[in-house]
Amino acid sequence: MKKTILLYFLTAFCFIANAQDATVKSLKEASEKAIKKDVADTVEKKWKKGGMFNLNVNQGALSNWAAGGEKTSLAITSFLNLYAFYKQGKHAWDNNLDLAYGFVNTTSLGQRKADDRIDLLSKYGYAIAPKWYLSGLFNLRTQFTDGFSYPADLPKVKTSTFFAPAYLLLSLGMDYKPNDNFSLFLSPATSRWVIVRDPVLSAEGAYGVTPGKKFKNEIGAYVSANYFKTISTSATYKTKLDLFSNYKSNPQNIDVFWTNILAVKVTKFINMNLSLDIIYDDDVNTVKDNGTSGGPKPQIKELMGIGFAYKF
Repeated sequence: MKKTILLYFLTAFCFIANAQDATVKSLKEASEKAIKKDVADTVEKKWKKGGMFNLNVNQGALSNWAAGGEKTSLAITSFLNLYAFYKQGKHAWDNNLDLAYGFVNTTSLGQRKADDRIDLLSKYGYAIAPKWYLSGLFNLRTQFTDGFSYPADLPKVKTSTFFAPAYLLLSLGMDYKPNDNFSLFLSPATSRWVIVRDPVLSAEGAYGVTPGKKFKNEIGAYVSANYFKTISTSATYKTKLDLFSNYKSNPQNIDVFWTNILAVKVTKFINMNLSLDIIYDDDVNTVKDNGTSGGPKPQIKELMGIGFAYKF
């Protein structure tokens, strides 16, 4: 009897030991396995948001400088870009805001503006074919403060201010996006409003409005090309070309608005920037050195500077 009980306990002990050994082994194997993320758990990011702020400051001073020059000079330019891009399925919504302001102050000339821009763009598209979107576009361009021309030996002449002019554009067309760097928007039917809210400029018929009127409407064809290129790990180039033809008046005279920005990263927070803007509008008259109208001509603005830059 004693032998039978002893044999029973030995058998039970061996069974329990084997069971525990198998459990420990399985736990060890499970702990050593690499955890793999299920592809189905990956959620596509719908929004891409960010921006860049840039501030350039240049200062100079001369005292008893035999070669001559300005006694003091100070130039400050600033630029802020904000963007928010949405993409899901066949829907795409691009939003971009550019804000720029700068001035130059010298002993002989006093303070003058060097840059002044507000440019808001919003574009929604619905994919109807690979790389092609049926799109609606909204664009507003104006400035922050008063602008002047400076005829030689004459008082300065006010030529612009906030919402004088302002260009408000609504357009329906096709948007071609072959890749993330380039887009081409084409519209045969675009409505554009030229707004001149300043009573003095309005009375002069500035920017093509009827004298005394605060705005005029134009219907025409519109093309907008946007391109962004990463040249190297430290250099990027961005350009935007807008073309507009007014069906109501001289459609052969095409309005041009072209902006270019080359940014080169020197250090983490120091950038060198070169910007070039070219504008031609058949309804905008330039001012000669003697203060008289110079008629419509290409307007060119070039700025270069090195300063603080922050991307977010």
